[in-house]
Amino acid sequence: MTPRTVLNRSLLTLAGLVLLGGGLLILFAGLDVYRQHDLVPPVGWPLTTPHDVLLGSADRARWSSQGWWWWPAVIAALTIVALLALWWLLAQLHRRHPGALPVGGTPPQEGVELRDHALSDAIAAETGALPGVEHATVHITGRPAHPHTHITLALTPQAVPGATLDNLYEGPLRTAHRSTGSPSTAPTHTDVRLHVAHHKPHRAQ
Repeated sequence: MTPRTVLNRSLLTLAGLVLLGGGLLILFAGLDVYRQHDLVPPVGWPLTTPHDVLLGSADRARWSSQGWWWWPAVIAALTIVALLALWWLLAQLHRRHPGALPVGGTPPQEGVELRDHALSDAIAAETGALPGVEHATVHITGRPAHPHTHITLALTPQAVPGATLDNLYEGPLRTAHRSTGSPSTAPTHTDVRLHVAHHKPHRAQ
């Protein structure tokens, strides 16, 4: 996985856990689960009955007496968090997939286009048939005028990485570049990540 993918999944997992925990907390209190099932929540646990509130009178008075700077600081912090969340959301919506790629070199043939997923599938299928490659995943990102190819290869334990890369460049990538004239399939616009596929140990009889 790319660092961006790891960050996205980590943030999604964290946000999901926070929302799940808050939802369960409110649901348990609203349905009076603790009393109906004789459960004892931890000391100081918020929202244990349907009549509980998140901030009681004592808590509101305590936070209100922090000074004039307290609430502006809280509002500023929440604003920063909201802006960061909005920036992250917009970054996810702006997934740079070209969609349709022009075909025919420069300038491309008018009206002739190829879907990026179709080209990705074709490269992945041909790459997966190379010696030493157990599985190949291909994604094309960027704008239609400047696409980039990202390839992840799962190699067999016997594969030679250097020879596999040579076969990749001379085989599937050269074929795709010659067929479409797209710079996304040129070696200078291709990112290849290699890892060895995991195999379960064989049990001796």
